[in-house]
Amino acid sequence: MKRVNWLLILLVLIGFVLGTVFAQIFSGTILNYGQTFGLTNPVELDLGFMILTFGLKFHITIAGIIGVIVSFVVYRFIR
Repeated sequence: MKRVNWLLILLVLIGFVLGTVFAQIFSGTILNYGQTFGLTNPVELDLGFMILTFGLKFHITIAGIIGVIVSFVVYRFIR
């Protein structure tokens, strides 16, 4: 079984978050250009005694992609 590299996953998530923050700061620039996809309405599962609600939405921006690329570069230097 392959070992999961948690540091790489953590760095990629940090890259997405920081990219999204920069996209919000520079909202009038090309860094904020992106695409949103996912479930527009949440899906509900009614089990009688419990209701489960599922929803997932992604907003990918240019700044988020740049953040992920920077996180890969940082990972190569750390490793």
